[in-house]
Amino acid sequence: MSTTSALRGPKLTDGGLMLFRVAGVPVLLSPSWWVGAVIIVLLYTPLVGRILPGAGVWGSALIAAAFTVLLAGSVLLHELGHCLVALRYGLPVRRIRLFLLGGLSEVSRAPTRPGQEGLVAAAGPAVSVVLAAATGLGWLTLAPGGAVWLLVAQTCVANLAVAVFNVLPGLPLDGGRMLRALTWSLTGRRSTGTTAGVVGAGVVAVGLIAWALAGLLNDTRDQWLRLAVCVLMAWFVIAGAGAEHAAEQRRRWPDGVDLPDLIRPVLQLPAESPVADALVAAAGRGVVLVRADGIAVGLLDQSAAERLATFTPHEPAERAAEPVDPDTILLDSDPPDAVLERVQNVLAWQFLVIDQEGRPSGVLRREDLRAALRGRARRG
Repeated sequence: MSTTSALRGPKLTDGGLMLFRVAGVPVLLSPSWWVGAVIIVLLYTPLVGRILPGAGVWGSALIAAAFTVLLAGSVLLHELGHCLVALRYGLPVRRIRLFLLGGLSEVSRAPTRPGQEGLVAAAGPAVSVVLAAATGLGWLTLAPGGAVWLLVAQTCVANLAVAVFNVLPGLPLDGGRMLRALTWSLTGRRSTGTTAGVVGAGVVAVGLIAWALAGLLNDTRDQWLRLAVCVLMAWFVIAGAGAEHAAEQRRRWPDGVDLPDLIRPVLQLPAESPVADALVAAAGRGVVLVRADGIAVGLLDQSAAERLATFTPHEPAERAAEPVDPDTILLDSDPPDAVLERVQNVLAWQFLVIDQEGRPSGVLRREDLRAALRGRARRG
């Protein structure tokens, strides 16, 4: 937990209520979580009343509310499993969100290898299995009956359900990601793995609805809770699979286009060059600004240079430089899909392309890649 967050207390963000940070990653409680909590309490309270007749209505509701909190904690630990493994592989995690009946670890950059994807996906269900085993031991040691016994038992069952549900082979579930990783490994194409995961999502959604209908037909004690959960989860799977498919389409490099077709020639200029002169030299090219000691200051930011040149054309071009850092450097031998992934996930409008010996070979501008993607979309 971050000390600063603890002192300031929870605060509202665009993703919900921020509770705390883990390894620098903010944990947020989405507004939809409260909706899910109310649904669980309303549907679970009658079930508690039937299992513990002496609890009464308010006692049953309190037990249902406690179970909702324990379920949220279990989901959080599940997501932390994903988060910590992703961080171990150097994949930045933007935030963890708890929402409705689940959670989401927002990894800012997709894994570059199928093995990474598979292990990050498997970490969450592994945590849920461990939690189920731990609470299962408590369930066996406690005397049957009573609120504590019921909460421990239901937490065990819930973690087993979370583990089983998440390993179902459909995106965006963990099992769908593991299926994508396996297919990606076998075919060498991430897009093929995504297609397999989307197809699996359809099968999972149909299976969920069929299981809910079976509960209604057999008049099971939890039929309405099962129906609500299955409908919500089927919707979640279908919507998530659609989002994964759309993201994969955006991740595909334009057919018939090579990286050299998009990169602009690069020119090196002294950092102290007048910004107006640097703009003239930059026509159709990328400009690397270099100090007298040979250290590159950055790439000339054309928009910033134009604003500066309007009022002070003799100012050093260095004042309109965009820094070059490891995230904005591309190798001319990088696979096209890796280049596209980098451009989509790094907030920069131009990227320096270097050869195997570290020499600048060109500049790739975001706008040029976007134009190629739009051209592919029009052809499609």
